[in-house]
Amino acid sequence: MKSFAPRRIPIRSTFFLEDCALNASKTSYPATTYRLRLSGERKERRHASSNKSSRPKTALFFPGQGVQRVGMLTPWLEAFPSTAGPIVEEIDDLLGYKLSSIIANGPNSTLTATGNAQPAIMASSILILRVLEREFGFKTHERVDFTLGHSLGEFAALVVGGYVEFQDSLYLVRKRAEIMAECSRRASAEHGGEYGMVALVTEPDHLSSLIEAIHEFLGHNSAGSKSESAEVPPIQQVLIANMNSKNQIVLSGNIGRVKELLTHLRQFGGHDPRAVRLKSDSPFHSPLMRPAAKSMMKLLEGKSKVKGKEDKDLLMFPGTMACISNVSARPFHSKEELKDLWSRSCVETVRWWDSIKYLDQEKKVRRWIGIGPGKVGRNLVGKEVGMRGMDTLKGGGVWGISDPKEIEEALKALDETESLGVEELK
Repeated sequence: MKSFAPRRIPIRSTFFLEDCALNASKTSYPATTYRLRLSGERKERRHASSNKSSRPKTALFFPGQGVQRVGMLTPWLEAFPSTAGPIVEEIDDLLGYKLSSIIANGPNSTLTATGNAQPAIMASSILILRVLEREFGFKTHERVDFTLGHSLGEFAALVVGGYVEFQDSLYLVRKRAEIMAECSRRASAEHGGEYGMVALVTEPDHLSSLIEAIHEFLGHNSAGSKSESAEVPPIQQVLIANMNSKNQIVLSGNIGRVKELLTHLRQFGGHDPRAVRLKSDSPFHSPLMRPAAKSMMKLLEGKSKVKGKEDKDLLMFPGTMACISNVSARPFHSKEELKDLWSRSCVETVRWWDSIKYLDQEKKVRRWIGIGPGKVGRNLVGKEVGMRGMDTLKGGGVWGISDPKEIEEALKALDETESLGVEELK
C-alpha cells in the first residue's frame, strides 16, 4: 500500500462530504412503460423464485439527514401520480401543514431545517418503496430479509420492518426533530458557541489509532459510545456521532471543541485527517441531545395514533423482518430493547460500519437495495462490501433507487440474481 500523505484541509462550512444530488428531473416517466418492461415471463420468473431459502440474502437500507433537496419528489409525482399523489396528501394531513410544498418549492434553507428535513426524508423514502410495491408488485416481505437505516433512516427501516406504523413514525420523527432543534437553540441562547457536525476522512490503516487518539483527548477510557466519562460539561462535549466506514467518522458537538481536537491531533497525535463541516443545524448523536432521548423514550411508551388502533401500543414486536439497530449494530431482540436503543440513538454513536460488516460477514447478505433520496448510502455500502451495481462474481450487488429512472436497472438486477442459491454464495 502506498504511504499515506495526508492533506491538511480546514473545516469548511459550505461543503458536503456526501455526493451532491442532481436537480430534480423534469422528465415524465410513465408508469405503464416501466410495468411493460417488467411484464410477462421475467415478472413471472421473479415471483416464482422469491423463496427466502433459495435466493441470496437481501437488505433494504435507508438514508439519513443531509440527502434532502428541493424537488426530490417531483419525478415521482410526475411518473406515478395515482400512487405518489395520495401519499403526499396523507403526509400533509398527518403533519398538519404543507410539507409537500416545502419539498417541491423550498427554499432550501427551509427544507434543510431539522424540523422539515427529517420528516421529508423519512416520508420520501417510504413513498418510493410504496411505488415499487403498488406499481411493480415488489413484495418487500418476500424479497427482503433485513432492514436498516442510517441515523434518521432507522425510522423508515422500522416502518418497513413492521415495528411501527407509518403514521406513528411520522409523528415520532416530527416530535424528535422539534426537540432536537430546540436543544440546539437553547444551547446557543444560554451558553453561546457554535454547534454542528464535522466529518473526518483518513486512510483505513490509520482509523483505529485516530479513534484512540480522539477518545484519549475527549477523556474516554475506551472506545465506548457514551460520554459520561468526559470531565467537561455536556455543552462542551464532543462525541463520535457516526462510524460510517473503514476510513470515515463524524464528530458532533461544540465546534470550538472540535477545532481544539483537530489542532491536538495534528500537533501532538500524529494525525492529519481531512475535515469537512457537514450541513447540519444541530449536533446529532451528541450529549446535547439528551432531552431528545428522554422525550423519545416517553413517546415510545405511548399508544398508537392510527385511527382504530388508539388502544394499541405504538411499538409492535416482533416485526415482520429483522431490523438492525444503529446503537448495537445487531437486530432488536425485544420490545424493551427496541425502546431503549431507539431512544438512545439520539445521543449515541451510529455504528453504520459495524452494521454493514455484521450483515455482510455474519449474515452473508449479498444484495443491498438503497431506498430514498441521494446516493450517499449506496456509496458507503458499496465501498464496504466491494460491490457497485450487479456483481456476478459475488452473486449480488448494491443498487439505489432515488429516481424513477433507476427502477428498471435495480429490478432487472434483482431478477437476474434471484435464482442464485445459498450454497453458491458461500
